[in-house]
Amino acid sequence: MNELDFAGKQVLVIGGSSGIGNGIAQAFRAKGALVSVCGTRAQASDYSAEQGSQLEGLAYAQLDVSDPQAVERFKPAFDGLDVLVLAQGAVIYRRGEFEMEGFRKVMEVNLMSLMACATRFHAMLSAARGSLIIVSSTAAYHSTMGNPAYNASKTGAVGLTRTLGEAWAENGIRVNGIAPGLVDTKMTKVTTSNPARLEGALARIPLKRLGTPADMAGAALFLASPLASYIVGQTIVVDGGLIL
Repeated sequence: MNELDFAGKQVLVIGGSSGIGNGIAQAFRAKGALVSVCGTRAQASDYSAEQGSQLEGLAYAQLDVSDPQAVERFKPAFDGLDVLVLAQGAVIYRRGEFEMEGFRKVMEVNLMSLMACATRFHAMLSAARGSLIIVSSTAAYHSTMGNPAYNASKTGAVGLTRTLGEAWAENGIRVNGIAPGLVDTKMTKVTTSNPARLEGALARIPLKRLGTPADMAGAALFLASPLASYIVGQTIVVDGGLIL
């Protein structure tokens, strides 16, 4: 028996059009799952491989999670769901999160929409006795001086993972999370494309390299598999040792 065989399982990765979410989506596809992803753009062809998007073999649908009504109205192309991964994320640099408009915008995407999406698919996950995986960040465990909304939202995501884990276990849904460290995606280009910043970041990582979306996908596959059948409400830090 291969516990990491997801053949015939239906997986949805919200925020799966690029970055960490895309890496997770392709990992489930490689293990036999039927994988759908949601992104903000109108169609899959609006994304490019150069931007870190590999959408071949994935069913794509547009969903703006910053709009609660859009989440409520969303009609998936599938009628059953085994694994839901919430990998949506937003960040505003240059102190934009110190303005209330920016603060609310990031909180809406990074925290409010997690609850909206989780409740939207609760019935399907319960019917399948499925798994919900919330992608937070190591930012939940230390200060991020220039990004108060990002930090607060990711800290909230860890708390939400714990609370939904306890609340929904009785429905047969296992809720867990992943806290990525510094992963090379378009959201982290502010660091990875700046040689001085990158050097400083790598010096703080014991493994001396950036994380990849595939690194995060390994944890997601594990958490959704029978190997993790007794794990509930936990967030696994996947950061190369960054916050040690």
